[in-house]
Amino acid sequence: MSSHPRRHPRALAVVLAAQLSASAAWAQEQSPPSSESPAPAEDAPAAVTPEEMEEIEKALAADEKERARPNGDTSPASPTATNDSGVTPLKLPNAISGGTNFLNLSFILDMALAAFSSKEPLQEGAHDPTKNGFNLQQLELSVGSVVDPYFRFDSNIVFSQFGVEIEEAYVTTLDLPASLQVRAGQFLTRFGRINATHPHAWAFVDQPFVMSRYFGAEGNRGLGVEGSWLTPLPWYVEVVGSATDAVGEATARSFFGADAERVLSPLDFQLTGALKQFFPLSDDISLLWGLSAATGPNATGYRNHTSIYGTDVYLKFRPITSASSQQVTLQAEVLYRRRQVPEDVLSDWGGYAQTVWRFSNRWATGVRYEFGTAAKTQEGRVATDPLDPEWTAERQRITASLTYWPTEFSRLRLQAATDRAGWRASPDYSAFLALEVVTGAHGAHAF
Repeated sequence: MSSHPRRHPRALAVVLAAQLSASAAWAQEQSPPSSESPAPAEDAPAAVTPEEMEEIEKALAADEKERARPNGDTSPASPTATNDSGVTPLKLPNAISGGTNFLNLSFILDMALAAFSSKEPLQEGAHDPTKNGFNLQQLELSVGSVVDPYFRFDSNIVFSQFGVEIEEAYVTTLDLPASLQVRAGQFLTRFGRINATHPHAWAFVDQPFVMSRYFGAEGNRGLGVEGSWLTPLPWYVEVVGSATDAVGEATARSFFGADAERVLSPLDFQLTGALKQFFPLSDDISLLWGLSAATGPNATGYRNHTSIYGTDVYLKFRPITSASSQQVTLQAEVLYRRRQVPEDVLSDWGGYAQTVWRFSNRWATGVRYEFGTAAKTQEGRVATDPLDPEWTAERQRITASLTYWPTEFSRLRLQAATDRAGWRASPDYSAFLALEVVTGAHGAHAF
């Protein structure tokens, strides 16, 4: 195979004609005057006109674009997957992918050494440390790739000591008009802020207990479809809506949960909506504020429904107008739940607020406060909650953490907490020393 670059035939013809024309004109100018010259000056080949030069430039641009495609591929160009880790993505051969395709692979390991004062710790998250000694929180395989100019594929497969599960696996559209985007498959719903994130994106070792209590140990997710629209307003406003399965003890706890209910109508889906807004308050301060709602059937009776409403805020101070490695973040979510049960309606609410101060490139410290109320009837009486019968009083938890990053691919966290559940005679105490390592290409996290 020739090592010479390919040339577009039309470009070659135009360039050759231009070169010949320019050469003839140069030769005519350099020839000494002669009385024997048979042709007058006006008969000599003319120099390249502006129109011809424009045609030449267009042909060269088209030729250069074609040469830029690897291996002479003539299929439409496609974007490449995000790679922010410095690791070269795996390129699939054309015979496999049907074109140029890049596959981002990464493994994320989270493990912790834990100590609890209680024999029955109140840890409810599937990735939380739950026992004294060593805990494997997760080994996550993250796979992502732009399939073609129209779709992107992402999946997160989680390995534990007890098995393997598909946490997420979905496709996202890339080329819809009017700032619309759709994704389909199994995914974490975009309710609030923390629900749609994975443990390696959390500032603390365990997830807030209000998320486990309302949605389940794995966070709210399901098979379904989601649509989002970036509005043309002067500030960033995104509208999100999704329809997912309402079953799963660990993923749809407040809805059908562990009951294997059949889908008989659209009312049997969990419907989730969210409004995301972003405000750049200054060069150094940014604010994200969101509103969320989820509704779906629960298993307490025919056509009984649960509705959950939430608001979230994320404030970030990161000085870019002066040389500084410091940053401060404030994140909070408040959720309210209303459930229909036989002959009554139960309501409760809870939330968390946390702040993290990264005082150098490698060090950060943070504190988090969580609370949750007991379920009450419409008359205001504390009720027996069918999901949490022991939850008869308020619960509060205060957590402090210290984080150290040896590099961008590893993280060490020391965390301590006091957990005060009103139905227990004394507070519970816990301490974690957690290690996280990431290898491979992994996309950037959302703001």
